[in-house]
Amino acid sequence: MRNELHTYAPVRHITRPVWIGCIVGAIMLFAGANAHLIYVAVTSQPGCVPHHKNIDTVDGTFRAAKPSC
Repeated sequence: MRNELHTYAPVRHITRPVWIGCIVGAIMLFAGANAHLIYVAVTSQPGCVPHHKNIDTVDGTFRAAKPSC
């Protein structure tokens, strides 16, 4: 039995610019998603939804508690 030297493939380390790019990309993705949510919340104005305006006692019908339109 002799002692053999094992050679392994070189380990590739991720360089610092790649890490910084990944972090910056993740931050930009997060900021973009939040900006989109704010944009949609501010610009969308849903109209009135059709609903029953009189008080019914029929099961399966609902009405708004305080309808504004």
